[in-house]
Formats: sequence, C-alpha cells, structure tokens
Amino acid sequence: MSRWKTTSRMQIDFIGVFTFIWILMAAPINDIMSQAIAGSDHRVTLQDDPALQEVEVLIDGKLFTKYIYRDNLEKPVLFPIYTLGNQLVTRGYPFVPVAGERTDHPHHLGLWFNYGDVNGLDFWNNSSAIPEDKKSKYGEIRHQRILRSQAGSGKGLLEVEANWVSSTGQRLLVEKTTFVFSQRGSTRIIDRVSTLSAMEDVLFQDNKEGMLGIRVTRSLELPSEKPEIFTDAYGNPTNVKVLNNAGVSGDYLSSSGVTGGDVWGTRGEWMRLAGTIDGTEVAIAIIDHPKNPGYPTYWHARGYGLFAANTLGQHAFDQSEQLNFALEKGNSTTFSYRILFHDGSELTPGQIENYRAEFIKD
Repeated sequence: MSRWKTTSRMQIDFIGVFTFIWILMAAPINDIMSQAIAGSDHRVTLQDDPALQEVEVLIDGKLFTKYIYRDNLEKPVLFPIYTLGNQLVTRGYPFVPVAGERTDHPHHLGLWFNYGDVNGLDFWNNSSAIPEDKKSKYGEIRHQRILRSQAGSGKGLLEVEANWVSSTGQRLLVEKTTFVFSQRGSTRIIDRVSTLSAMEDVLFQDNKEGMLGIRVTRSLELPSEKPEIFTDAYGNPTNVKVLNNAGVSGDYLSSSGVTGGDVWGTRGEWMRLAGTIDGTEVAIAIIDHPKNPGYPTYWHARGYGLFAANTLGQHAFDQSEQLNFALEKGNSTTFSYRILFHDGSELTPGQIENYRAEFIKD
C-alpha cells in the first residue's frame, strides 16, 4: 500500500440539510470538488479542436490558455497562458520562439506535470532534443481522451485522461486530471487535481526534477549575474547563458518569507513570482495542498525562469531527508495545486493566503 492516502475534497455551499443531501445524490464527485470556485460570474468557455489537438480556454471571450495534447509532444501542456490584461507569462520557446528569450531546456513547455524518475524512467527531461538512441531511458505522458468539457458562469471544467508510458508503450500509470478555470477580479485561477493510478508497482525515486512546473517569459526571470550549467539525471548538460537584463524584473517570495534565488530547495506552502511586463505588475503564485504526498513542497525554482513545485524530491534538496514514494499496483494517489495569474497590482501575501484557505478547506 502507498504510505500516503488521499481522498477527494469537497467544498459545498451549505444551504440546508436537504440541499446537502441533494448535492451528494445528484452530483458526480468531480462536480462537488469543482465547487471550490464560486462567487464569480465570468463566463468560461472551452473549445476543442481535434484537428489541432488542443482545447482553447476563454474567459469572457478572451484567451486564457490552451490544453495542448499533440501526438508529437512528450506530455500534454497548458500553453500559452495570459493574464486578464493580456500579458503573456509563459516562455514562447520551443513552440513560438521570441527574440531575446532563452532557448535552453526544450522540455520546459508552458505549464506541465511530470517527474524525473518513475521506475528508472525520466519523464521530466524528455523532449524532441533527446536522440533516438537514448529515448529508451525516458518516459512519455500520452493523452488518451477528454472525459468532460464543461463551460459555465463562474468556472469552466476540463477532465482528461492520459497514460504514463515507457518508450516501448508499457503503461505504468493512468492519470486522470481535472482542471477548473476561473477568474476573480484581476486574478485568473487554474485548479489542477491529478490522480495517478498504478498499472504495476511504481517507484518515484527521490529526484529534483519535478513535479508541477511552468517556464516563464523573460521579463519574469530574475536578473542573471553569471552563466550556469545544469545536467539531468543522465548527465546531459544544458548551458544557461548570461543575457541582457534590460526589462528583467522577476523576484520570488515564499510563504516562509524567503526571497530571490534563495528560494531554491526550500519548503513552503506557496510561492509567488512577481515582476513587471511592459510596465504592468504581474504575478504568478503556486499553492501546494496539505494532502499532497511530501507536503509542504520543496521549490525547484530557478532564476532563469523555471518555477516548479516538487513534493516528491527531498534528498535532492536536503540530504538529511529521503522520500522514495512507492505506489503498489492497483493503488492511486492525488496531487492538487492552485495556480494564480494576476496583473495590474501587487498580489499580496494576504490575498494568496485567502486563496489558499479556500483551496484547502474540506
């Protein structure tokens, strides 16, 4: 059995006993869970394009993001992501390269979820840049189907299913993910709840490469002072160069009060990355959930634009700890995150705490 147990979370607007009973009897479990978003009348629509293999997510007719599930990708991703004020917060490369942006780490695509060592396979670093003769060391997440796509006033809901497979197609995990998209004032919100079910005994070996990640646009990077070299689990190096810092204004703040590049390898309930894009204040915040294995998460957050929460990598960040997360065949576990995209003003720690309190409330 897994040493961690997770259950579905429900937030129900209690009007009375009979209403409560009716909700339990009439609504599917994911309907109940998605009621975490309320109090907004913004219209969220979802438009699937099977030919392009993507689902557009619009709020009040304006593009928020796309769920992209193309066959030529090693994982499904959300890309691009825009704030309410139409500020693009995701890096364009390798989808749509932008002049002046970095072109390192081609596996950093939009917003994604995977891990660096699952039964010895690297799902995190896999990309089109990996030579064919080395692909056997890497895993892929293959989109299978859209389970539900539901537009609405206040929120939009997208449920998808995917398989975590080896290079030979061996299925290790089935992933069922629910995305809830919404907007409150100047803050756009993505709640992502992913349940992984083991098709065989699975070991998530302690690894720094994980789990929920977003690669941000150049303006939200931290000003770079020196070149660096980063390697994956197989020793493949990636050079990160020093670039012109004009217009680069990003800075991290964790729930524990750590700032700047010092946040890497620290724990926290949430992390904010804030900066300025074209004169507009912009912030992204990732909120961890107490029921996630390994909570509170370690932050795999780099100054060059990688912003990631890794709950399963612990020894990689603190050698006094170790978490090799085992999931026996037939068992499942759930990872839940809330991601905030805000512009036009400061996204304050108090506001983040309010969003967090709502998100984790049972």
